[in-house]
Amino acid sequence: MSGPFQLGVDGGGTKTELVLIDGDGEVVTQHIAPGCNPNVVGQEQARAVLLEALGQIYREPVIRTHLYMAGSPQFWQDFAAHLEDFGEVAAFKDSLPVLELATDGEPGLVLHGGTGSFVAVRDAHGESHYAGGLGWRFGDPGSGYDLGQRAIARGLLELQSWAKPTRIGQLIKDHGESISVYDTPSLTRYFYQNPAPNKVIASLAPGVLHLAAEGDQTASEMVKASALPLLELATEVATRLFPQTPLDELPAGLTGPIMTHPTVIETLLPHSPLPLAPVTAPPIEGVRKLLLRR
Repeated sequence: MSGPFQLGVDGGGTKTELVLIDGDGEVVTQHIAPGCNPNVVGQEQARAVLLEALGQIYREPVIRTHLYMAGSPQFWQDFAAHLEDFGEVAAFKDSLPVLELATDGEPGLVLHGGTGSFVAVRDAHGESHYAGGLGWRFGDPGSGYDLGQRAIARGLLELQSWAKPTRIGQLIKDHGESISVYDTPSLTRYFYQNPAPNKVIASLAPGVLHLAAEGDQTASEMVKASALPLLELATEVATRLFPQTPLDELPAGLTGPIMTHPTVIETLLPHSPLPLAPVTAPPIEGVRKLLLRR
């Protein structure tokens, strides 16, 4: 494989993935680095992580570099403007790669639920739109953050004896491994004072989904309460952007470990006017496709 090369980045709060492709669109190499969302790790760390990762994957000559990044668009646009020796550099929202995977460049939408969540849409004129994605402090329905927050709230009430004991309470206790006394004040301090509260909260989501898959009623209700608002947002956005198109004819993908979990899909389908279809390809494949299409 030989140049010229194109380089693409999918930068999120949990991890940063990079891909280098040759002139035929074939993958030359890939690289995974820590998360670089400046809203989570801070701007200095975000810049350092991405610069280190770019150095690991770089090969001459790179003629184009596309950054699909979570966090402040202005921060990443400034970063792109000052990045030298990487060809034509441009920064975009991190929602575009999964939207590309869900709609293959055509009008449609995607519901993404991973650590965070959002709805991304490409309208009939080819313009992209973004809804939700407000971050872990503000809910992000259908996300790992949201499921984790709901589990913590329920577990703490159980410890206070105001809610019936369930397996959710035990799930919360199991997460506080460093706590010697399992009471509400101790667990509350553990979650509030954790140096990475967003990550530790979201890390509870797989446990909630596991319990729901086993038929636990409390966990199942949490999944439903978390996931349905994201579907409602997607339905509202689709209705406004495609007023002349029946919703059941719109491509509508599900991406991310939360939205593509079988229990979540099973929860959403009976309530959805959209033909929801899980996307199995990773976001970095969407980055590769966008590099070729752009």
